[in-house]
Parts: sequence; C-alpha cells; structure tokens
Amino acid sequence: MAALVAAEAAVTRGPAEAAEAAEAAELSRALSRLLPGLEADNKLGRRRALEALQRELEAARPEAPDADPAAAAAAFQGPWARLLLPRLLRCLTDPAEGCRALAVHLLDLGLRRAARPCDALPRLLPALAARLACPEPARRPPPEPCEELRLALVQLLGLAVRLGGTALAPHLDDAVRVLRCTLLDPFAAVRRESCECAAGLARATPDHFHMQSESLIGPLMQSISHQHWKVRVAVIEATGAVIQFGSGKSVDDVLPHFAQRLFDDVPQVRRAVTRVVGGWLLDLRDRYSFFHKLIPLLLSGFDDDIPDIAYEATSLWEKVGLQWQTENEESLKDKLDFAGPPPARHPSPERRPGLGCRELVFRNLAKILPAICHDVTDWVAGTRVKAAQLLAVLLLHAEDHATQHLEPILRTLLHACADEEAAVVRSCISCAELIGAFVSPEVFLKLILMTLRKSPSAPGLLVLASVVRGCPREALRPHVKVIATELAQAHICQGSENPVYGERLLLCVQAVVARSREDCRGAALPLLEVLVTVLALWGATGLGDKVQETLAALAAAEGVDGSQDLFREHLGPLLEWVAASHRDWTVHSAEVLLLDVVVTHSGPALGEALPQLVPILRSCLQPARDPALRLQLFSTLTRVLLRAQEAADARGQLRGCLDTVLKDILVPNLQWHAGRTAAAIRTAAVSCLWALVSSGVLSDKQVQEVQETLMPQILTTLEEDSQTARLLSCRIVGVFLKASDGATEPDKFIKIYPELLKRLDDVSNEVRLAATSTLVTWLERVRNEAGQCCYRSSVQHLYRELLVYLDDPERAVQDAVLEALKAGSALFPDVLVRETEAALHRHRSPAYCEQLLRHLRAAPPAQ
Repeated sequence: MAALVAAEAAVTRGPAEAAEAAEAAELSRALSRLLPGLEADNKLGRRRALEALQRELEAARPEAPDADPAAAAAAFQGPWARLLLPRLLRCLTDPAEGCRALAVHLLDLGLRRAARPCDALPRLLPALAARLACPEPARRPPPEPCEELRLALVQLLGLAVRLGGTALAPHLDDAVRVLRCTLLDPFAAVRRESCECAAGLARATPDHFHMQSESLIGPLMQSISHQHWKVRVAVIEATGAVIQFGSGKSVDDVLPHFAQRLFDDVPQVRRAVTRVVGGWLLDLRDRYSFFHKLIPLLLSGFDDDIPDIAYEATSLWEKVGLQWQTENEESLKDKLDFAGPPPARHPSPERRPGLGCRELVFRNLAKILPAICHDVTDWVAGTRVKAAQLLAVLLLHAEDHATQHLEPILRTLLHACADEEAAVVRSCISCAELIGAFVSPEVFLKLILMTLRKSPSAPGLLVLASVVRGCPREALRPHVKVIATELAQAHICQGSENPVYGERLLLCVQAVVARSREDCRGAALPLLEVLVTVLALWGATGLGDKVQETLAALAAAEGVDGSQDLFREHLGPLLEWVAASHRDWTVHSAEVLLLDVVVTHSGPALGEALPQLVPILRSCLQPARDPALRLQLFSTLTRVLLRAQEAADARGQLRGCLDTVLKDILVPNLQWHAGRTAAAIRTAAVSCLWALVSSGVLSDKQVQEVQETLMPQILTTLEEDSQTARLLSCRIVGVFLKASDGATEPDKFIKIYPELLKRLDDVSNEVRLAATSTLVTWLERVRNEAGQCCYRSSVQHLYRELLVYLDDPERAVQDAVLEALKAGSALFPDVLVRETEAALHRHRSPAYCEQLLRHLRAAPPAQ
C-alpha cells in the first residue's frame, strides 16, 4: 500500500499536476488507513470503517474558494477507481444491512465526484446485476432482500445511466437484466425508479438500445395495471421512451394495454397515455406505419371528462396534422390552394379540423373503422361508450368522405342505438346527425329506408330521425314526401307495440317538420297519418302532449290555425285511409284505434264527414260482426255523441244521419240475445242512445221519433242485469216522456209505469231514485192528458204501490217517493187521501204518511 502511495506521489509534471498528485496522494493515504477496517470480522467494525470513509469523502473538498472542480475530480479519480470502488462493491454483499446501505451511499458519492464515472461501469454494472437480477423475476425473490436497499441500488443504476451516457452501450445486457427484474419488484417505489431508469437508458444509448428494447416491453406491460397510479404513469412514460428509441415492432404489443388505460379512473394516467401517443405520432421513426393504430388512441382523448386532457389531446392532434401536412405539402397542393368552405351544416365550422388532420383520418378510415364498429358492440359498457364517442370524432373529420364507408357505419349505428347505455345512444345520435350533414340524402335514405322496409325497428327510426335532423334543408327538400310516405306505410308506422318504437316514430315526424318547415306541405297527409297512429297506439304511454305539439307545428307549416283545421283539411282522405279495410276489422285491428283518434280530434269538421263515417259504423256494428269490435266502436260513437254540439252536430249535420243511427245501428244491437257478451253490447247501445238523447242536439219532435222507434227495446232493457243499462234506461224513458206531446197511444203509455215500478225494488238505490224521478215525469204527462179519467185506475194503482215505499229502509228513497206522491197528488187527491189513510196503519213509521196527508189537506181543492 505504501509503495502504491509513493508511486502516485512521484508523478509530477507541472504545478497543476503536482497539486493534483499531492491531493490524490493525501486522499490515498487517508483511505489506506481506513480500508483495512472493511475486512473486519464483526459487522460493527466494518460499519465503523464505512462511516469513517463516509466522513472522509464528505470532508474531502477543495480548500481554496477558487479551486478547480475538474482538478479535484481528477485527483479523486485515481484513489476512487483503484482503492475504494473494488472494496465498496464487495461490501454490497455484506451480511449486515447497514453496511450494504453505507456502501451504496459511498458508491453514489464516488460516482458523483469522479472525473470519469464511465470507468466504474465495467465493475459497477455486474455488481448491481448480481444484487438485483435473478434468473426468474416473477418467481424468485431478488438477491437483495431489503426493499429500501433495492430502491437505493436502482437509484444508483439511474445515476450511472445519467453519468455514463453512451458509454453504457457495452453494458446494456447487465442494465436490461436488472431492469427486467426491478420493473416487477414488489416495492412500488422500485418500479417507479426502474421506469425512470429504463427511459434514461433508452435516451442514453439510442444507437444500441433497439437491440434490447423488446425485452423490456413484457415487464413494463405487466406493471401497467399496477394498483398505484403513479406506477402506472411511470410505466406509460417509460414505455413511450423505450419504443421511441427502441424497436417499432413493440407498438402492436403495447397498444392494447394503452387502450385499456384510456378507461383508467385516474386522470393523470389518461393524460400520460395521451402525451405518449401524441409524442409517437410526432416523433416515432416508423409512425407512418402505425398511424391507423395510434390515431384512435389520441382522438379518444377528445371526449375525456377532464377538460385539460381533452384540450391537450386536441392540441397534440393539431400539431400532428400540421406536421403531416408540411411533410406532404406536394401531394396536398391542390387542396391547399383551392380550399373550400366548411359544409353548410357543419356543427362547428369555426373549429373545423385542419386539412392535415382531416386527410390523416380520411386516408386511415378504412383501417380504423372495422375495429371501431366491433368495439361499439363490445360486451363491456365502457368500451362501447368510448368507441361510439370516437366514431363521432372520426366522422367529424371525414366529412363527405364517410360516404364510401356509409353501409358499415349505418349498420353499426342501427345496432348501437338499441344499447342500454344512454351515453352510447347519445354518441350514435351525434354520428347520425353528422352523416346527415355531410352525406347526400339520396345515399343515406336509400340505405336507411331499405332497412326499415325489411325490418322496422326503433333503432332504425332513431337513426332516420337523427340524419334528417342533421341534413340541410335545401338538400332534404326533394325527399320530404318520400320519407313521409315510407313512414306512413302500415308495416312501419304499426311495426311494434313497444312504447319506445312509438317515441322514435314520433321523433322522425318531428325531425321532418322541424327541418323542412313549409317544404312539408305536400307531405302533410302522410305525416298526419303517422301522428294519428302514434296517438292511437301510444298516446296513453305519455306521448299525447308531444303529438299535440307536433300537430301544432305541422299545422303551422301547412299554414292553418291549429290541429282541428289540419284535420278539417285532410279528414276525408284520413277516413278513407282508416276505413279501407273496415269489412275485415276485428277488435285487434289498429284501424279501430285510428278511427277513434280521427273522430275525436276532428272537432266541428266531423259533421261534414258524417255521410262518410256513419256507413262505416253501420257496417261494423251489425250483429254478425265481432262482439268485442262492436263494443269498442260503440264506445267511440258514444264519445262522439256526447260532444255532438261542439263537433258532429255543430251545424246540424247529425239530423240527416239520425234514421240510420237508430234503425240500422241501435235497433239491431238492442235486440235481446242470450249471453253476457250480448248483454254487454245492449248496455253499450243503451249508453250510446243516452248520449244521443241527452246531448241536446235533438228537437222534441226528433226525440219523439226516437221514442216511437226505440221505446219497446228500452222498456226491455229496464230488466237488464247491468246496473248501468237499467239506470240509463230509466233516464232515457224520462227524456222520452218529457219530449212527448201526448201523441203516444194510451195503451202504450199505460204499459210504461209498471216497468218503472219494478225498478223501485232494484238492488241499486241510484236506479230506484232514477225510476222514481221518471215516474214523476209519467204522472206529469198524465196530468197534461186531455182524458185523465181513463188513467184513474192506473194512477190509483201507482199511488198504492208508491205508498209502500214511504216505509222503505232507505231514507233517500222515502224522500224521493214522498216528492213523487206530492207531485202526482194533483191528479186525484181524494183517491190519494183514501189510499194514504188505508196504508197509514201498515207502516212501521207513519211519519211520511202523515206528512203526505198534511200536504194533501193543505193543498187547494182541485178545479
């Protein structure tokens, strides 16, 4: 050792060299005293020797303020390389953890102070590999058991990479062997440090790194899904550098993992992917070969939830487009010199992508689309959402170039618009609107309408509504009638009972009306037919208000005031359209519901169409037709008659059809037939008759005509099992009696009151009260008859029967009967007095009889 020190001190060639040699000799002497302690048998002795070396190295600083650092480093180089480095490297295998830690620290200090740190690499790299690398990283633990020491060793490797630079090229095998293990280290900090080291190694040895880069991709991809987001970010950034300076063959291995990181919950991870992919698109040597694979990853960032990430993705994409445009300026010369304006219906013309960006998408769209169309139907919801958003971005760039890819795009949209995820459907709607804006209607309508003809579906209607909504008005104008006519076809507008189908069908009409405005005048009838269908089949599901709004918009486009005027304009053709197959109708026929909508929404115009409507009803309400159908149509007819003054008879048109309604519709359906179905039809017919006679549109003479025709049937229906039929029959008889002017034959007139008397024993108090009220009307009619005496026995019998009900358990019935007797007492008061006195003692409570007697005695004598 002394000889070595002397040899170093003897080398002097000048003042500077002499000072350097002196400093080196002094350091060598100091180290020589301390180095033997590293061979001590006990760890305490070795630790003290290492601590003394640490103090010596940290205290060995140039004394003069203006000392040259390079000279100091040169003086340190010799003792460091010859004396300290070999012994410290042996200490890396010391059994004591503290000694190994001090050795790593001293190696760090030595590398930083040495003039030629590259000289240490041939010894340092194998030593680090011996402590950090193992033959099977995934199965065996590393030789260094302490994770903090492994971190320190990797940091030491990183320092060697930074200081060594290109000199690391001969030692790439050792460095890569270390990183393959440390990239999979259980300690997260070691993985992060290893990622930084791998990136530094790639940058330091660009001419040789490509030979080893592929071996790092596997460990990096195993760590890219690490639970710590900082590790994931570090892996992504390291992968960017490894591929940038390594082999482009690894891009295909990396892209699926990068695509998964686009769904990462941590924004920093998604940002890292965006930056790395953008960097590859700008600087990767073989980037032209990977444009169709890298572009989707970068464009996926446009719809990121974090605005900063979306902005960064947009900025990077603009740079990529400008760079590509500059690199291909010759081939783009004509497009640059004769650039046209944005399409008329461009959603954001002020933010239209640059020519380079558009060309990049257009030239790679054929390669990108198949994967996007596949992912839109993926079983993972997040993948479908991302793919649908990306498709919208691609279509925004492709503009009219999307025409040549329209068939697979529409097929994908038809499938995706049925997705359960609302985000997928929203993006698909945006895609369809972009197709409408950029593609000729002749092209997309041919494909969409052909699909709807073959298989009508809610997604197909949604796509149609969206493309129409996005299409320019001028381009759509020649096709409005074609669209409306197709939608009005029965197999399309009645294609499903699903409420969603009806909603989508309504969206189509809304889109056509909103986009075309006055241009849809020639197509108003088929559009109205579609709206009637929606209202008939799905109005009860909540679409009624939306249909009314659309009707108002269509009326405004047609130039009429409101939906009633719109129906007036087209009522005749509408009825022809509905009734074309009325001879084959059943209760399940949609036309029955359509007819109901037409007649209930036509308002006063319905009166003008009665000659057209009544024959349809007469044909469908014959006893031979489906009973359920007749019930449905009677319900419609009843609603029409209840509002006759405002609608069907607004101008007296109903009177001309009255005979047909009575004789051909009501009379056949009031005939008695056995069975519950027949009873239900009779009840419906009675309800219809009540609506007619109570609507106020018939004069007394017309009511008498109705009475002459239908009184026998109504007296029969007083015996119906249906409470509704009995109640309405009592009321109808009352109306008949009030309108009668005495023209009824006495024999027929006398037959009425016994039937009403039977109803006083009805199970329903409402029917009993109605019968009592009608009996009052019958008594008033007798009073107005010229020959009252011929009715004396009938009235006496009626008095006697009514007096029984003065003792009824129901107070309301007692009160009603008392009023009836008071009202009828003017006919034959003496007879009523005798009958009341005779019945007085038979009642449980004589109160009502006494009250009636007081009334009779107080009344003035009959004239």
